[in-house]
Amino acid sequence: MDDFRTFPPAPLVLSLAETTLELTPIRLGELPRFLSLVRPLADELTGEPDWMSLLDRHGEAVLNLMAITTRKERAWIDALSLDEAMQLASAAFEVNANFFVVHVVPTIQEIAHRLAPMLRSLGTTPSPA
Repeated sequence: MDDFRTFPPAPLVLSLAETTLELTPIRLGELPRFLSLVRPLADELTGEPDWMSLLDRHGEAVLNLMAITTRKERAWIDALSLDEAMQLASAAFEVNANFFVVHVVPTIQEIAHRLAPMLRSLGTTPSPA
């Protein structure tokens, strides 16, 4: 859990549509809505997502995810030019993917590993993280 002591992480700064954004990973209160939107398209979020394909198949979810991850109003997201939207989607993906891969997943795995003996003694098996 030492990694969590370094929070808040340095924001990724991006200038678009005459606005400077400081992108940081999503926060706990944003997580339920974020997860409900990302689940249907999670398999398509690879190292280099095909944003046009994602917009074609999951347009509303992608735009709402962009609003959540940037903390900007949906109307502001909707008004972006296509090239600005692609830059923003890539930056928001980078900030949050890095956060989950580097911080969240290893911490969950560590906690599950520490709790596994206790859960086994109770007759419960933890699900793999």
